[in-house]
Amino acid sequence: MTRRKKTRSLADKVTIRTGRRKDYRQWRHENPNEVAPSRRFTQKKRQQRKLQAARKQARQQDGQEIAIHPPHDDKESD
Repeated sequence: MTRRKKTRSLADKVTIRTGRRKDYRQWRHENPNEVAPSRRFTQKKRQQRKLQAARKQARQQDGQEIAIHPPHDDKESD
């Protein structure tokens, strides 16, 4: 008996009659509740987004302040 190759593709896990990509797309469209990302994947992505946000916030705090809009003197505009 031959071993099946490990795959991350959801298309290979679904056994429909023809096995054609077009038919899988149609099946996926008709059964949206059966085609959801795994809990492990969603947790991993959530963690990655948290880390990315934390890094971005740290970069913003470490950066130097730039006076883009300097304070205006009202006397000059008269």
